[in-house]
Amino acid sequence: AACALSAGATGLNDLESFIKGVKSGKAEFSQVVTAPAKEGQVARSKVSSGTFEFLRPGRFKFTYKKPFEQTIVADGQTLWLYDVDLNQVTGRKQAQALGSTPAALIASSADLKALQVDFTLADAADKDGLQWVQGAPKAKESQLQSVRVGFKQGQLAVLEIVDSFGQRSVLSFERFEVNPANLGAAQFNFVAPKGASVIRP
Repeated sequence: AACALSAGATGLNDLESFIKGVKSGKAEFSQVVTAPAKEGQVARSKVSSGTFEFLRPGRFKFTYKKPFEQTIVADGQTLWLYDVDLNQVTGRKQAQALGSTPAALIASSADLKALQVDFTLADAADKDGLQWVQGAPKAKESQLQSVRVGFKQGQLAVLEIVDSFGQRSVLSFERFEVNPANLGAAQFNFVAPKGASVIRP
């Protein structure tokens, strides 16, 4: 029975292989955000979708297309958030902002040890045909309660995030392209659109 566990088919092994082998990638995503239910009320969910791209270490981009257009770009130094409706750009130092974007940590960590600096990681039980890793932030003042990463046949499939307010975000990835030839650092350069107001706290 012991050898079944050492066969390499665990979430942590999947995570380590993913970080080692997938240096860049792009995928389509859908995101369901559910606020904690208030007494006597049903929890409300918001659904959004778009595309996700990343390049290790430290570069990633979320392009939300529905229901509202929004772009989140990390260029290695700054985390940019562009809200199309408001025509507003917010820039924050990436190192300080990563804790609130765990997808970034998983997509842009150089190796598993780098991820373990910020998170305590452990295998979790298989569920929904996926192999899972459970992560808990080490920082006491983290904006997160927990992170769960689900893999399907070694491929990143689901990211579940619970923040410090109990709000749950579930990102599901589809049509994942591993190490696409046309994805380089230049794709993650961010230039504020003309006329947009730029806020840099």
